[in-house]
Amino acid sequence: MSSERISRRVGAIAPSATLAVSNKAKALRAAGENVIGFGAGEPDFATPGHIVDAAVAACRDPQNHKYSPVGGLAALKEAIAAKTARDSGLECAAADVLVTNGGKHAVYNTFEALLNPGDEVILPAPYWTTYPEPIALAGGVTVPVLTTADNGFRATLARLEEARTAKTKALVFVSPSNPTGAVYPREEIEAIGRWAVEHDIWVITDEIYEHLVYGDNVHHSLPVVVPDIRDRCVVLNGVAKTYAMTGWRVGWMIGPADVIKAAQNLQSHSTSNVCNVAQMAALAAVSGPLDAVVEMRAAFDRRRRTMYRLLRDIDGVVCPEPQGAFYAYPDLSGVLGRDLGGVTPTTTLELADLLLEKAKVAIVPGEAFGVAGGARLSFALGDDDLAEGVGRIAEFLG
Repeated sequence: MSSERISRRVGAIAPSATLAVSNKAKALRAAGENVIGFGAGEPDFATPGHIVDAAVAACRDPQNHKYSPVGGLAALKEAIAAKTARDSGLECAAADVLVTNGGKHAVYNTFEALLNPGDEVILPAPYWTTYPEPIALAGGVTVPVLTTADNGFRATLARLEEARTAKTKALVFVSPSNPTGAVYPREEIEAIGRWAVEHDIWVITDEIYEHLVYGDNVHHSLPVVVPDIRDRCVVLNGVAKTYAMTGWRVGWMIGPADVIKAAQNLQSHSTSNVCNVAQMAALAAVSGPLDAVVEMRAAFDRRRRTMYRLLRDIDGVVCPEPQGAFYAYPDLSGVLGRDLGGVTPTTTLELADLLLEKAKVAIVPGEAFGVAGGARLSFALGDDDLAEGVGRIAEFLG
């Protein structure tokens, strides 16, 4: 009889570093500390009123008190298909949609449906901290492809080809990117998509930040740019970022019929249907106006420019200008090894701990995203807190 209490598979899962930073900052605030957190990847706005109203009405409808179809409410799936055609130009049917318990659930379902043990998944780094864990749970192997500020944190075709082997099953493609804020131009998306088609590689494209692009940058959906990939492509999305609905937990995946069927079968034995009230709120979100989205994007754009200006003025810090999402990703390697009040951090992990302890500022170190030396700072927080927080960083590093 085995003496192991926890399975090796689950025991190997690393906790979410972004949530860990956010929770630590919240604990310090609860203890009375004036902590400014740049860790959380969520808008600081309330969910728009018409969406909340739809949820309140849904609570009072007895129909929503019962089980509903595993794959999602029919009206919501139809609305997601219409919204996808409207926003990205991708035409799909309601049957191509599976509604999930947030974006992370869509990621998990997708890898479970696609991967066999030993399958390799190419993942440009820095990457969102969650991606490697469901890949590993499904028996897959993450193959990181390093990107740098010099190339705008975008994976080049040459580096992707270097990473490709006979075991390559899929590529994770994210634009706009979490954590770097990078946005791929259309010609690079087309080249990557055609490379994937040529080599029969699946593409899992995460489009949850589709509406959060700034300046002259434009979001392009990979299967729209390269229609030939449609039969080997899964699109991930959700209401969390666009509509300030992180806590409502509604995401979705769009893909070929066999993948959606397999993922739905899995979901039927894991979570069953997504909360009906949250689905009705999501229906109001995706079928409603984008006025609130435009207002939030304008605020994020203002904060983006402020954070970029403040960070680049700090000696030893190199910060590319964020193009999308709501993150800056400065290179902090120039301040490592510096004596900071008698302490000399040599890693961004040590530096992040020091900033939280001494300056009461929470950032997420690059180690969480697969590459040491940088850090993610969210600019989804109030203008005053943003300026105060970066000011504290500048003073501490000075």
